[in-house]
Amino acid sequence: AEMATGRLSGTENRLVSLPLSRIRVIMKSSPEVSSINQDALFLTAKATELFVQYLATYSYKHGRGKEKNALTYTDLSHTAEECETFQFLADILPKKILASKYLKMLEKEKRDGEVREDDDEGEEEEDEDAA
Repeated sequence: AEMATGRLSGTENRLVSLPLSRIRVIMKSSPEVSSINQDALFLTAKATELFVQYLATYSYKHGRGKEKNALTYTDLSHTAEECETFQFLADILPKKILASKYLKMLEKEKRDGEVREDDDEGEEEEDEDAA
C-alpha cells in the first residue's frame, strides 16, 4: 500500500538488487522522458531484474556450453540467436567467432559490395585500409 503513494521506503529499495540511480540515468537518457515517477522507476528496475533472471535461467537450461553447472557467454548468445523471445538481443549478444574468421567475413562483404565498382578502385581502397 505504501508503494502506491509514490514513496519508496528502504524496505522496497531492497526488493530490487539493481541500483535505482543507474536505472534513472538510463531512463532519462531517452529524449522522450522528462520526469520519472518513483513507482515507474521501481517497477522498471524490478521488471529488468526479472527479465535478466529469466534470460539467465532459460540460457542455463537450454545452453549447450561445455562447462557443466555454469552459465557461459556462449549459452547467452545461443539463446539470443535461437529463441524468438530473445532475438532482439542478438546484436548485443553476438556469437563469438575468431578474429581471423571475422576479418574474412569483412573482406567477403567488401568484395561483394564492390562487384558493381571498377576492380582497380577496389584494390586501392584495400591498400589504404591496410596502411
